[in-house]
Amino acid sequence: MLGGDTLFPRRMYWSSLTTKHKMSLFEDERYEFQDTFFVFFKKENRPAAKAIEQAINDLGSRFQLANITDVEQSFESAMVHAPHDRSAMDIIVIEGDEVTAQIQELLAEFRTMTLTGDDRDKLTGVEGCDARLDIFHFGQKSGAEDDFLDPGGLLLVLGKLAGLCDGIALDPQSQVLL
Repeated sequence: MLGGDTLFPRRMYWSSLTTKHKMSLFEDERYEFQDTFFVFFKKENRPAAKAIEQAINDLGSRFQLANITDVEQSFESAMVHAPHDRSAMDIIVIEGDEVTAQIQELLAEFRTMTLTGDDRDKLTGVEGCDARLDIFHFGQKSGAEDDFLDPGGLLLVLGKLAGLCDGIALDPQSQVLL
């Protein structure tokens, strides 16, 4: 399964996030990990940290950007809080063999599915990608079992990031290209 613990172990990301970056929501006891989403793009389209900051700010005051890091002005990681949605996101950039291996798996898995025009075009676009943004989605703990986690903020952020780097967003659990 795409995004499952065998191909993308959360432990590896948690370790990567906490050693390379200032802090991760995996360390914040107020939040509970929900899911991982991806935006695939060509590394020459890797956005600058300032562009990410502007893109999140363009979404309005319901989103709060924190802990943004860069390497030579290229975006590396950030944390986005969406208090209105009771959620938050860790966002990191991954490049290299791990991405190309995931894309090969993704293509093989999607070949077994019937895709229509727009989805077929998106899948073709993924083939040329060699980088991705990993968006780790967290819900704020409340103690209530029937608490609904609104995905609206996540979807807005995914769309904004995909547009910024001319990328293609993926929800690997539902196998939906966004």
